[in-house]
Amino acid sequence: MEEVIICEKPKSSEKIAMALGKAKKKKYNKKISYWEIQKGDKKTTVLTAVGHLYTVTPKNPKEKVLFDLKWVPLYETDKNKAYVEDYINAIKKFGKGANRYIHACDYDIEGTLIGFNALKYACGDDTLDNIQRMKFSTLTKKDIQESYENMLKLDINQVNSGIARHILDFIFGVNISKSLMQTVRNVKKRYLTLSAGRVQTPTLSILVDREKEIQKFVSEPYWLIKAFLENNIVTDHTKGKIFDKEAAKKIFNNSKGCDATVMAVKKTKKKKNPPFPFNLGGLQSEAYRVFGFSPKRTQISAQKLYSDGFTSYPRTSSQKLPGSLDLKNILIQLSNDPDYKKHIINLPKNLKANEGKKTDAAHPAIHPTGILPSKLDKDESKIYDLIVFRFISIFAEKAEIESLKTNLDIGGEEFTFKRKKTSLLGWLEHYPYQKIDEDDFIDFKKGDKIKVEKVTSEEKETKPPGRYNEASLIKELEKRELGTKATRADIIAKLYNREYISGKKIEVNTLGENIIDTLKQYSENITNEELTRLFENDLEGIMNEKITKETVIDNAKKEVLSILKDIKKNEEEIGEGLYNAYQQSRIVGKCICGGDLTIKYSPKNKSTFVGCSNFPDCKIAYPLPRGTMVLKPKCEICGLPMISFGRPAKKSCLDPKCGKENESSTLDIVGECPECGSDLLKRQGRYGEFVGCSNFPKCKFTSSIKDLEANKDDLETNESNLKQDTANLKADLKSN
Repeated sequence: MEEVIICEKPKSSEKIAMALGKAKKKKYNKKISYWEIQKGDKKTTVLTAVGHLYTVTPKNPKEKVLFDLKWVPLYETDKNKAYVEDYINAIKKFGKGANRYIHACDYDIEGTLIGFNALKYACGDDTLDNIQRMKFSTLTKKDIQESYENMLKLDINQVNSGIARHILDFIFGVNISKSLMQTVRNVKKRYLTLSAGRVQTPTLSILVDREKEIQKFVSEPYWLIKAFLENNIVTDHTKGKIFDKEAAKKIFNNSKGCDATVMAVKKTKKKKNPPFPFNLGGLQSEAYRVFGFSPKRTQISAQKLYSDGFTSYPRTSSQKLPGSLDLKNILIQLSNDPDYKKHIINLPKNLKANEGKKTDAAHPAIHPTGILPSKLDKDESKIYDLIVFRFISIFAEKAEIESLKTNLDIGGEEFTFKRKKTSLLGWLEHYPYQKIDEDDFIDFKKGDKIKVEKVTSEEKETKPPGRYNEASLIKELEKRELGTKATRADIIAKLYNREYISGKKIEVNTLGENIIDTLKQYSENITNEELTRLFENDLEGIMNEKITKETVIDNAKKEVLSILKDIKKNEEEIGEGLYNAYQQSRIVGKCICGGDLTIKYSPKNKSTFVGCSNFPDCKIAYPLPRGTMVLKPKCEICGLPMISFGRPAKKSCLDPKCGKENESSTLDIVGECPECGSDLLKRQGRYGEFVGCSNFPKCKFTSSIKDLEANKDDLETNESNLKQDTANLKADLKSN
């Protein structure tokens, strides 16, 4: 009896092998690790994939429209994936002739497709009727063994949904991108790399719409009337923002020079429920709020914690915990850490989780397994603590918040102030990432007189809508049902990599904005989120047998053909618009002759440089070292943009002959790395300036400038306190 188990990642294969018996680690081709377990006459071989081993590609790449696709090994289409060949060959060798095949990849659509393709294309079609499925949400020994003993049939609907998603993403993305690039070639005789996608383009469109709102916004003046009372009480006029200048002036004059009389005092108490368990979107949003982590950064750390067996599977939509979960045992194991124990011992004996409404058929909410990690990197440690403290807090009591609202009469005008304090900490005591209200209550009574120290009238202006950040954009995509929990972070990362967007508060760059403007004008279906949402619902429908894979793919082909027809019909306008958008995005500044300084490419030297748009009349040009990033700050001497290049990164003026290269031309040294002792340098990244170790990549310490300054202040305070304590000790000794 021989059985083969296919796992999604090497770490998972090791965990599964060790949980199922006395596994022996072996090597294939001196490179690939696999595991063997021998129990009597039964031999189990545990093999691993490295994510997707196969991808779709056109059968005939020369066809005008690429609809006829085939699955091929990933290394055939991507030279950077050459290592995948060894993994496929290992599965072919050890999977041939087995009596049973066990699919143990992650239990979601992508994981299901990874394992299915590995078995189908590496081991052959005859394996497909003999596949059994392991379903687990944690890589603990208990869950793996239970999953092995209670295997399921392969969910072919999951497989078909995964196949359809990959085909849809290909035929939309490749055909439309190819068509757009062809319009530029036909109209301008230039080659541009452009990217459009089934979810990517509507996502960019959402950001452009917000950008338009900000650009069109016209601010209005308004006035805030405040009265400052004794005991540091600040009150606001009950009308709030006053847009009528004369009305604001009248209120100010009426209340100026008058004392306050208490009109009413209202006290209320309100219960505040514990939070829900994390799903992936909730974890990403909270990690952004608390640590400033991008969703992708959070997802990477959460996946690593799962692979190491410390937390459950992160790519879930659920806010519910499974009824079978041994909550007491998990909390007992977590109590071996004293920081967690002091919170766990105060939980109610009757453990009842506060759960949300969202569910996921594949996996429960994210939770710790109880296994305490010994070594985590900085990001993983923060995400693990966040997950554990959230898990502890969902079992705690409700918090109780007291509110005090006081209404005042000042010169016939009504003012008010509010206070809040937490009278019962409840779950807030166990979740250190939440602000606790601790205002002082002043016990006024109706009719009390209070001295007014001053009244102010402050003029302000209304502000435009705020920009999205990555976390809020993921929430928006989730609300609009665009993309999936597993793909949304990748879609946003792709928009950054294409340089369509930039900044932590996402700003659409000229190229991204102009691409969407052009597409909306001449081929609106490309940017249509309703169409994308329709296909997302259809892909879900395949899972529920409401629609077939073939119908969804046929409908997608019809939509793609309609879009391609629009592009061809408006080829001249689209080609011109896209090329102009690209050219506009390459402008980095103004030349002394009045022309635009533009990033250009020299086919002769195979290098980029900055040249004037008035060439050949103006022959000013500046070289760009390989890997250069053009920065927003300007040179203080000549006004040209600053650039960052090299390793370690250097910062200098675009003009290499400029009299000053921003001091020593190297990045500013701002301190000593707390992890390895090397210099800390101020660097420029996707989100602006940050602090990183000069010993990168050996040392990967980074910090925001704000955090670094806060730590520096703490150190200076501690040093000052130490000096004072030493002086006091010396004085005490002298007096004795």
